[in-house]
Amino acid sequence: FVSIRQLVPSSSRTDEIKFKELHLIPATVDDGDLLLEWRNDPAARSVSRNKDTISKEEHFEWLKASLINENRQIFIAQEDKISIGVVRVDKINDIQELSWTVAPSARGRGLGKKIVSILVTSLPLPVAARVNRGNEASIKIAEYAGMKLIEEDEEFYLFRRDSMPTD
Repeated sequence: FVSIRQLVPSSSRTDEIKFKELHLIPATVDDGDLLLEWRNDPAARSVSRNKDTISKEEHFEWLKASLINENRQIFIAQEDKISIGVVRVDKINDIQELSWTVAPSARGRGLGKKIVSILVTSLPLPVAARVNRGNEASIKIAEYAGMKLIEEDEEFYLFRRDSMPTD
């Protein structure tokens, strides 16, 4: 059994992962309203597994359960102390499955690529991401982070990275 600290090595839920001007900070319940706003953004919903608008009550129940789940970590991405996105890590067997959203105000600047790449280099491998077939931005993010398409169905592509590149 893997503890939450083992999901991101040398880190605890209170540590930051830093890279240049970007920081990945563990989410708290205080981030709930912002996460709900991003989650219910029409563009985000259109490429999500669940396309329904989520109620505040339902969201906060999910967030509170997620924050105590030993197999899940949620990080808020910040650029110059401004929240610009979120990335979630779910440990499923020996795979770290990633999910992410870039804030509407931060889209189109390549930040999703940086956010996910930072996290991928901090996690034990393998990592994977299930991406909606119509989500071109997330397909590019997964590929940029070194994940390769390994499986597809009618709705999703499954990307996976098993090792770090050797230079």
